[in-house]
Amino acid sequence: MMSPDLLTVEDVMARLQLGKHSVYDLIRTRKLASVQIGRCRHIPARALTHYLDSLIKEAAPHGR
Repeated sequence: MMSPDLLTVEDVMARLQLGKHSVYDLIRTRKLASVQIGRCRHIPARALTHYLDSLIKEAAPHGR
C-alpha cells in the first residue's frame, strides 16, 4: 500500500488532469520533485503542493 505522503505518477495525472508525458516532463525539468523507489517514480505530496503554490504565485497579479 502506497503511503499518502507519496503519490504515483498516475495520482498526479488525475489530480492535475494531465497526461503521463506532461507529468514526466514536469519531473524531468525539475518543476516537480520526485523520488525513485526501485523502478517506480513517486512524487512526495508536499512537492505537488509546492508546485501548485508556485503556479498560484505566478498567476497572482503583481503587488498583491
